[in-house]
Amino acid sequence: MERARRRTMALTGAVTEDDLVAQHSPLMSPLVWDLAHIANQEELWLVREAGGRPGLRPDLDHLYDAFRTPRADRPALPLLGPAEARAYVAEVRSQTLEVLAAADTSPDQQERLLADGFVFGMLAQHEQQHDETMLATHQLRQGPPVLDAPEPPQAPADAAALPPEVLVPGGPFTMGTSTEAWALDNELPAHTVDVPAFWLDTTPVTNGAYLEFIAAGGYRDPAWWTPEGWRHVQEEGLEAPQFWSRDGETWVRRRFGHVEPVPADEPVLHVCWYEADAYARWAGRRLPTESEWEKAARHDPAGGRSRRYPWGDADPGPEHANLGQRHLRPAPAGSYPAGAAPSGARQLIGDVWEWTASDFAPYPGFEAFPYKEYSEVFFGPEYKVLRGGAFGVDEVASRATFRNWDYPIRRQIFAGFRTARDAGPGEGAAAEHTRRPGGEGA
Repeated sequence: MERARRRTMALTGAVTEDDLVAQHSPLMSPLVWDLAHIANQEELWLVREAGGRPGLRPDLDHLYDAFRTPRADRPALPLLGPAEARAYVAEVRSQTLEVLAAADTSPDQQERLLADGFVFGMLAQHEQQHDETMLATHQLRQGPPVLDAPEPPQAPADAAALPPEVLVPGGPFTMGTSTEAWALDNELPAHTVDVPAFWLDTTPVTNGAYLEFIAAGGYRDPAWWTPEGWRHVQEEGLEAPQFWSRDGETWVRRRFGHVEPVPADEPVLHVCWYEADAYARWAGRRLPTESEWEKAARHDPAGGRSRRYPWGDADPGPEHANLGQRHLRPAPAGSYPAGAAPSGARQLIGDVWEWTASDFAPYPGFEAFPYKEYSEVFFGPEYKVLRGGAFGVDEVASRATFRNWDYPIRRQIFAGFRTARDAGPGEGAAAEHTRRPGGEGA
């Protein structure tokens, strides 16, 4: 929670007060709304619900209810100003720390919100998710750069020699989790899914590869697009990822106020689901399903179990993945060999969110907790699932069971993709003779 708060204050402190109250895109809230919303949710769930204390500012609940007012309309609300919002944030956190100091968060606590400190983990994840949203607002903001971070490491020496795709063997694996203490309701429960063998890109699709799709007329040929996708391309005049433009013969991009040539070796970013799907069709491939993605990221054929992360059960470190806004861009494709999955696929966690072919749907045995508005109201074919987490995602919300979702038209999010194809006859038959009973965490 302290790490999330430091990030929140850095993102809101980097801009002027005029920028804080401005709406930089109708897709996003003013930054000052996110700031006070973070405090309001913390007050609702930690001070009132977990702490049993009276509300500090119940009069604010309707202003910062994300379901009551669409983002485009929030600037018209009587929102707290920057100074008021910061004071509210500090007042709530002071009471939160008192609640935390007195709370019984042991695993055998009968109150489900408090067991294993779930409610504190839930709010840490909530704040980090809004920090990622505010980072997207920074990307949409016009004006000179205000954020800074070191460059990601250069690609490792073996990156250029990696195979273009890896084989993920067929057979059952344990999807989801029933043991991760801070898992959110849509990740639960663990269940067995039988996934046929398939081939998956070793790394996310790069800008260089995507440039080939553009050069081949991909945005001008309806053959590669779903009817809905082609209609969207025509209505919006899409011809490249968001924030790209032409400078003579060179494609450039705007990244947090910097304008720079598009780096060919980085994973492509700011593409919607329709663009990812069209590229995959053009390449003679397809997007992986959500279960395929998770099997590639978690399944350990040697042990017959599902890991927390591609590299194992240890928490992410800087050697494993590009997370936590440590850098302000994806690392080159092929980076982080220490974070590779058993199949050899790299960068399944971090760098870019990856679109999958799947609609957002509940797992068998799903139970809404602690409120249905977190997941349940979004289930359905209008939302597509993203996996893996981008460079702006904190490790608290980056486990390999974590599920993200959005409309297939969304491009301001830090999303890319990788492609897949079915394995041929005789390829990838399950041969796990050392498999042992168990599954997740066994």
